[in-house]
Amino acid sequence: MKQLFSSAPLYPEKALGIIRIAVGLLLAYHGLEVFDSEVMLGYLTWDVFKGNAGGFWVYLGKSSEFVAGVLLTLGLFTRLGAVITAGTLGYITFFVGNGKFWYEDQHPFMFVLFGALFFFTGPGAWSLDSLIKRSNPK
Repeated sequence: MKQLFSSAPLYPEKALGIIRIAVGLLLAYHGLEVFDSEVMLGYLTWDVFKGNAGGFWVYLGKSSEFVAGVLLTLGLFTRLGAVITAGTLGYITFFVGNGKFWYEDQHPFMFVLFGALFFFTGPGAWSLDSLIKRSNPK
């Protein structure tokens, strides 16, 4: 009971690792749509993607979600994955969506916040980044 009311962290590295893996899996799952041509064609019907470069932006966005999700899940180049996450989902929040992250666009904006979290904190436990660091200390 004492730990519940304490301000001391509880297993911060493991908690961060679990959250990173869950966020990574969710991103990769959403990014899998890049491999479904019917779904991708559906995005091209959105007004924001009509025009010459619409297909490029749709495929770039979904590919970015997938790549960032894989990187975060594995904890490999975590900060790069975090930047890709924040950039891609920030674009979705403010340019594809309405930018109303306090109401309508909460889902993509939460991924922006997770991207910022992993950028500043690193991967936590169970990451390939920490294995690489251990095998190559400098």
